[in-house]
Amino acid sequence: MIITRALIKRYGAVTAVRSVDLDVREGDRYGLLGPNGSGKTTLVRMLLGLVYATGGEIEVLGRRMPRYAREVLPQIGALIEEPAAYPHLSGRANLTLLDAAGPRIPGGGSMGKARRTRRQRVDEALEQVGLTGVGRRPVKAYSLGMRQRLGLAAALIRRPRLLILDEPGNGLDPRGIRDLRELLVGLNDAGVTVFLSSHLLAEVEQLCTRVGVLDSGRLVLQDDLAALCAPTGRIVVDTPDADRVAALLDGQVEHRDGQQLLVRYSDAAALNTRLVGAGLRVSSIGPQQRTLEDIVLSVTGAGSDQIS
Repeated sequence: MIITRALIKRYGAVTAVRSVDLDVREGDRYGLLGPNGSGKTTLVRMLLGLVYATGGEIEVLGRRMPRYAREVLPQIGALIEEPAAYPHLSGRANLTLLDAAGPRIPGGGSMGKARRTRRQRVDEALEQVGLTGVGRRPVKAYSLGMRQRLGLAAALIRRPRLLILDEPGNGLDPRGIRDLRELLVGLNDAGVTVFLSSHLLAEVEQLCTRVGVLDSGRLVLQDDLAALCAPTGRIVVDTPDADRVAALLDGQVEHRDGQQLLVRYSDAAALNTRLVGAGLRVSSIGPQQRTLEDIVLSVTGAGSDQIS
């Protein structure tokens, strides 16, 4: 669906993207993560042909980009940075103009039928993003979150095979973020592949099935989320008898923080039985599972807005 090979982008002496091998499979909900200034937006813009690569290859929907952009782009819905719109026109009018400016859909029939189909697409897109009630209101009266929803509606209006979204949660309140997540999962279930960049780790963890992490322009991690967040084969034990537990499990305790021990052990239930059988108190016990935040922080450095 999206493949890059040794992709590079330089701006003068600055290398923004460094030899990135991206692999987004059909049906993925792929989240691209990384600190500010890591190259996420530059990479997204190269995928769409908005920025030309300095080196490497890009393949989207099985076709080389940007060589076959005219063939590929009509099958993609995109939201890049802050969406643009004519402020004096309504949301509905903006979507209608955008749809009319696109290539004619094969089999669209007569002009009258095409207009009816366009109205249906606009109605459907407004409903999907929750803007039906304000569709006739001028965009200059929209809040930031409403303008972001309008940009998402524009990405959806041609019923794309692939969605490419750069920070789609910008400006959305918690309810809007939840609605966005439910919408993207529903679209994905219907066959749309979703690729998004975001700095909202919790949302990516809830939404995505696969993640990539950029750091200083390099793709430092790429894997299925389930594999990354799987149990580590270590057990976390919280006990007021930490000294005695450490003595009993000599050589198996990898880390200690007060009453909490990280133990190399395959079975939490068996370990609990062993400790209790030895007369040791156990406050809590369970397998260690890393969060997406733990994983991202372990492979990235400070962002460009870090104060030193």
